Amino acid sequence: MTKAPSRHSDAHRHIGVLPAFPFYGGPPVNPDVKARATVDELLADLDAEGTERALVIPNYGVPDPKHSFELNELVVEAAARDDRLRAAVWASPRPQDAELTEKALTLVGETGVKALKISFLLGGSVEDAECQVQLDKIFAAAKANNLVVHVHTSPGAQSDIDKVGQLVDRYADETPVHLVHFGGGVSGHIKLIGTRFFDWIEAGKKVYTDLTWSVGFAPYWLAQEIERRGIGGDRVLFASDLPWGDFAGEYHRMIEAVGDGELADLVFNENFDRLYS
Repeated sequence: MTKAPSRHSDAHRHIGVLPAFPFYGGPPVNPDVKARATVDELLADLDAEGTERALVIPNYGVPDPKHSFELNELVVEAAARDDRLRAAVWASPRPQDAELTEKALTLVGETGVKALKISFLLGGSVEDAECQVQLDKIFAAAKANNLVVHVHTSPGAQSDIDKVGQLVDRYADETPVHLVHFGGGVSGHIKLIGTRFFDWIEAGKKVYTDLTWSVGFAPYWLAQEIERRGIGGDRVLFASDLPWGDFAGEYHRMIEAVGDGELADLVFNENFDRLYS
């Protein structure tokens, strides 16, 4: 088994407890059983894992974004309290969330805020003209404050890489875009590793990713392509996506995929230093 890295940072995890919700027509449930309500609980998890630093994002998933907006104050509190933590502020491309997004963007200058988080899981579309107005505001705020924009990806619908990738084309010449979940499934992985991820890098796009939720073959193939092409190692970050992801699974899978040499140092430490310190 490949030796574990001596240090690691987590570039994508959540804080906050959401209300129970009747997902998919079932009874109200809280599937994110490892959700943490307080900064103290989060720091205890970091200590148990040996995680040195983390980018902390408001929890989301319940189809009412007000809950995630309310957690912005908690991530800002976390980053101000402990230098191990960096904050990503929740924003929304949906026009009906414009007032809440405007309030969220007032937090971009707070201590430790390093990113803005958006997702189309709760609605909106890259190709909606009304969403475009909000996207322009979000990316303008990110550019003005040297922030990264985190974007959820998953196969199909508005989170598909064919949709979300348009944000890389539009904005990533000037603003770093972190593609969460590396496409989120087989179709996204093949499109990205096959050529698109590397084409963006060669075109000068500031594109980054993590491989949470990735299908088994993807981390290994991506590591091979990085070695073969000689580019891309500085664009991949380790992340857990807790409480929706699993730390042990994500951690050990990435160790086995990237080995214990230069690429491991980049993925587990140096890329976080560069992007979020």
